[in-house]
Amino acid sequence: MLAAIGHLLPIAIAMALSTVPIMATIILLLSANRARTALPFLIGWVAGLLIVVSAVTIFAQLIPTPGLGLRPNTAIGAWEVAIGLALIVVAIVSWVRSRRTERTDLPAWLRGLDRLGRWSAVGFALLLNVRPKALLLAIAAGLAIRAEDLDVTDAAIAIGVYVVISASTVAVPIILTLAAPGRMEPRLRDAQDWLARNNGIVGSAILLMIGVVVLGSGLSRF
Repeated sequence: MLAAIGHLLPIAIAMALSTVPIMATIILLLSANRARTALPFLIGWVAGLLIVVSAVTIFAQLIPTPGLGLRPNTAIGAWEVAIGLALIVVAIVSWVRSRRTERTDLPAWLRGLDRLGRWSAVGFALLLNVRPKALLLAIAAGLAIRAEDLDVTDAAIAIGVYVVISASTVAVPIILTLAAPGRMEPRLRDAQDWLARNNGIVGSAILLMIGVVVLGSGLSRF
């Protein structure tokens, strides 16, 4: 299990540093109805992480076993190579787009989040887990768990570790802001301004690094 968690850590950190859910969290926390939407958003985000990575891990059990003439590590390695390359391509495309567009404010679709209600906040958080980048990271996490051939209990623990780390950058600001809004608001505004200027570069760099890690893990299984 420790080996699986070791493979999961960089993937979970990449998910935690994903700029879209962080920006969405900041917008909700700076809105007038944060007391109504922040916790539902957190619940939706955590539930989405848990559902997606669990589903991917279950589907990863379909990867051929030695009895079918293919070693599991080789098959998993092939999938990891594909996912790693996909992450690298997405990172490069995102970086090129960020270089072409000088952005000093948040995207329009994010600025409208301050009008969400409780259930729409849950739904939006769930949808964030099926973005292409989020799905690629979840698949990489599921493959890392499958590669170690864990039993149900150990796999559940590994998934729990992944979810806790991935959700931390959404959970911590929400908890701190609801506890001390006056102290957190200036920091949230500074973070919002910085992310509006740098989210493309930051997201691309993180995806590129994780893509290389996943690619290297896949190649090592051959």
